[in-house]
Amino acid sequence: MLKNPKNKKTLKWLLVAGGSLLLIGLAVYFYFATLAHDDTATLKAAYTVEAIPFIKEFEKDYKTANKKYAEKIIATTGSYLIFAFQDQHMAQAKKLKPGENVLIKGSCSDGIYSDILGTYFISFKRSTVENN
Repeated sequence: MLKNPKNKKTLKWLLVAGGSLLLIGLAVYFYFATLAHDDTATLKAAYTVEAIPFIKEFEKDYKTANKKYAEKIIATTGSYLIFAFQDQHMAQAKKLKPGENVLIKGSCSDGIYSDILGTYFISFKRSTVENN
C-alpha cells in the first residue's frame, strides 16, 4: 500500500500529530469536566454592594458593569437580585424570611437587559448567605 518511504514518513508524522492532539483534547476535556469551584463561603468578596445601587449601575451601563463584576465574588444586601445557591448552602437560604436583612455572597454571572420585559436581570451563581 505505502511502498514509498516518503509516504510512510508522512503517515507516521500524521499519526503522531493526531494522537498528540487527541491526548491534549482529552486532557482539556477531563480538566473542565472535573473542575470544582471553591465554597463561596470561604472566598473573600471582591465587592460589597447594596442591591439597588448595584442594579442601577447595570442600568446605567451594563457592558461596563459586566466588565467590572462578571466572575467576581460579590457580597450584596437588599433585594431584587436572583441567586443560585450552592447545594451545601440551600438549607441556610431556605431559612431566610421576607424582609430579613442579610448579606449574600456569590459569583456575578452576568447582567443583561431584556427588551421584552423592559428590565435588567443580574444573576449570581455559587451563592451563600454570609450572615444570618
